[in-house]
Amino acid sequence: MRRPSWVPEGTDLDKPNAARVYDYYLGGSHNFEVDREMARKAMALWPELPQIMRSNRAFLRRAVTFLAERGVTRFLDIGSGIPTFGAVHEIARAIRPEAKVVYVDRDPVAVAHSRLLLEGDPASSVVQADLRDVDDLMARPEVAELLAEGEPVAVLLVAVAHFVSDDEDPRKLIGVIRDALPSGSALVLSHASLEGRPDQAEDHQKLYRMTPTPLTMRTHEQITAMFAGFDLVEPGVVYLPQWRPDQPESVGEHPERMTGVAGVGFRP
Repeated sequence: MRRPSWVPEGTDLDKPNAARVYDYYLGGSHNFEVDREMARKAMALWPELPQIMRSNRAFLRRAVTFLAERGVTRFLDIGSGIPTFGAVHEIARAIRPEAKVVYVDRDPVAVAHSRLLLEGDPASSVVQADLRDVDDLMARPEVAELLAEGEPVAVLLVAVAHFVSDDEDPRKLIGVIRDALPSGSALVLSHASLEGRPDQAEDHQKLYRMTPTPLTMRTHEQITAMFAGFDLVEPGVVYLPQWRPDQPESVGEHPERMTGVAGVGFRP
């Protein structure tokens, strides 16, 4: 396969990649045939997957807008993926032109593309780091600088904690981040839920075991526990379409079919 200019040397083009599969679901162009093939297999099992991914992206937009309207100007987007269709800095700066964003991802393709996209933007930076090595992540100069000035920071963990296994203890990792945040900071989190579509959960998890980023779907109770030390804002941890929808009628009769749950909490 010919290597596109936006793909760094050393990237394995023969295995599907979660960030590129997600880009495909959103209608992006930064993916390969191996990613599209995996997405097609997943959609054959679960035709609503692209809609679920768009619902997750819409939650991100609403959450960032909610926080920017309340004065937050610093955003730490962990597991940012390939920033297509409304990146965090674009959403935030529509309300807070001074907003600063640090994007973090472990995937070299996502990082390389983000750096190209943000070249010449002094208020945005990109870090290649892994949530599972949280001490290394928090020690990165870009992250430390974002936290150093004592202003509230919004930490975004949107569709990323389900790529952390139970053995790696996502709740503990989030606790390390929480303890480093100034008062008034926020956690934005969405996560694949077992309850939404239990008939699809096991097959979907099996599919992701074929990738370098296996998926662990969790219960509503387990996901809510990740907000320990944060005060949840209304409506709490709910299915993606239910979190502060732009129009109530957009939620639909079966929000559980979007299967992911999401919430926002503030650190006292």
